[in-house]
Amino acid sequence: MTRNAVTAAGAPPPGGPYSHGVEAHGFFYTAGFSPHHPETGEVAATVTAQTQQVMANLEAVLRARGLTFDDVVKTTVHLSSLEHFAEFNEAYQAYFTPPYPVRTTVGSELMGFDVEIDLVAAIPEGK
Repeated sequence: MTRNAVTAAGAPPPGGPYSHGVEAHGFFYTAGFSPHHPETGEVAATVTAQTQQVMANLEAVLRARGLTFDDVVKTTVHLSSLEHFAEFNEAYQAYFTPPYPVRTTVGSELMGFDVEIDLVAAIPEGK
């Protein structure tokens, strides 16, 4: 099996021994991204702003591989409280068009932020 790692300049640096994204078997898998700003490390106060920053971080990694949100087939979302779901969902839905990717959303203990998302994208032939 061949795995190709991708690192994106426009995303926060990995905080441990992992890649921003890895390509394998025609799919592109990302790490879970938090809402940390890639240059300042700051985290916005609202779930909406945190969701937007997470999606910007993910977009940078997708773009580094030549992909877009249109290529995404699966997301996994971690929320610090499922009470944030409505606010998160309103911000999240702006990034996708039908047919929407499948999604799993769970409540998780997160460290100082409210939203973390990872995704899987299908790599179109020729990309």
